[in-house]
Formats: sequence, C-alpha cells, structure tokens
Amino acid sequence: MSTGKDRQKQLAREHYERQQQRRVEREQKAKRTAIIGSTVGVVIVVGGIVAAVALLGGNDTGTEAAASPSATPADTTAASAPTGPKPYDAKTGTCDYAKDSTGGQVKDVGTPPTKVKTEPATKTMTFKTNQGDIVVELNNAKAPCTTNSLEFLAKKNYYNGSKCHRLGNQQFPMLQCGDPTAKADGKSQDGSGGPGYVMAEENLEGAQYKRGVMAMAKTQAPGSTGSQFFLVYGDIGLTPDYTPVGTITKGLDILDKVNKAGVIQGGQDGTGAPKETVEIKDVTIAGKS
Repeated sequence: MSTGKDRQKQLAREHYERQQQRRVEREQKAKRTAIIGSTVGVVIVVGGIVAAVALLGGNDTGTEAAASPSATPADTTAASAPTGPKPYDAKTGTCDYAKDSTGGQVKDVGTPPTKVKTEPATKTMTFKTNQGDIVVELNNAKAPCTTNSLEFLAKKNYYNGSKCHRLGNQQFPMLQCGDPTAKADGKSQDGSGGPGYVMAEENLEGAQYKRGVMAMAKTQAPGSTGSQFFLVYGDIGLTPDYTPVGTITKGLDILDKVNKAGVIQGGQDGTGAPKETVEIKDVTIAGKS
C-alpha cells in the first residue's frame, strides 16, 4: 500500500523527468535555430538565452530560427507577405522574386529575371576573398531560382567589398556572409542587409547541413530567403528549412583557419564577428557541362 511519502517521491520523480524533457527540447531547439537570422527586429532564443541575429544571419537584430536564428544563417522575412513568393514553376520555367517589406537595409541592384534554365545542372561560383578563393559548385538543377539570384547579384557586383559577419562555434560550425552592409567589427548591427527581394526556399527534401555545404540563410517565415548565406565547415543539425544551394569544392581550409582564430565579441549564443576578417573582393559564376 502506497504511503504519502511514496506519493511525494513519485511526484518529485515526475517533476524531475519533466524538467529533463524540457531541457532536452530546449537543446534541440537551440541546434535547430542557431543559424537563422535574416530580418531586422527578430530575436532568437537559444537554450533560454536571447541572441540577436541579423537579417539573413547576423548576430545583432535577428530572426528567431524556429519560434521567436543566428547561423544562422537569414536574409529577409516573408512574414509580412501572407502568401509569400511562389516556388519555381517547372512548366513555365519561371521564378518568383517578391518585394521584401521587412524594413532592413537594402542594397538595391534590381530584381533577377524570372525566366530561368535548369541546365547546365551545375554552375561554379568563385568567391575571391582576401583569404584566398572559395569555390562552390551550385546545384542549378535543384535550386534554379536561388542559383539565378546568386548569378544576378554577382553580375551586379552586389557582394563586392562585403565582409562575412558571423562566425559560429563548435555547435554551429559555419561562417555567414552576404550582408552587403556588414562591417564585421563586433559592434555593428550586422545581418540586417539584403537585396530588397525574397524568394521561396528550394531543394529542401532530405536537406542536411554537413561540412562543405553552402546554404541560404532565412528567417523563421517560409519564403524569406534573400542574399545572405552560410558556409558550413562542420556538421550542423538543422531542420531542412534552408536552401542547400551548393557544395564547397575549394576553400574549406580557409574556413578552418578563420574558425581557429575565433570571434571578436561572442554573442550570447557563442557566435560573433570573426577575428580573421573575410572580405569578398569579387564573385563570378560560370556554367559547367
């Protein structure tokens, strides 16, 4: 026959189990949302710690990766657009680029052409940086709208002179770039810059963010991909919400070097501006047969 003392022990054990479950859920959520961040005015909560993540993945004013990231990487949010930009239409071969009305800093170079081609299947994107070349094989066949946007921005010299503004930690091994207004000094509100338009996410089925992946940053809202992206130099357990647009074929050693140098001022989520500055001098994209 159970006693009042036994009942107290049972209640205490159930309370402890609930606490442990909540802790596990918080840790899982932190892993899922650490890279998002692409819209001004959004706050990311990581394991109970509020972390500011800027547009398309900064670590100042940011977006809440899953509820309310940084790594992660984000560009602009589609929260203000109920319907959001439409995905690639295979029948007409067209993409939809919608106006970003979130109020972030905009470097306006126009909007990409909506008519695209999925051939060649891959294209080679080369980032010429002060640290050396980083080369990415873009998956044009599975992410045509994203590839088209990157090619358009490259031709407009959109990324030229920009600095990668956010470096992750051991849990979020990535370098986030693509904010043309970022100063990467550990003081500025980096991560709030974008091209003034957003697009739908692509190539999400079975998406994994392992070492060597280049993916696009976004906010919590779907259809919020812009110009910011993150380069993964480890394995990140994110949910498949960020467009994996390509694979790094050269330059992982640069990311390792930057990671080893650490961050200027780590944010509460452990990310921050990299001590080893990575400045994008020029970007070119060429087709590959």
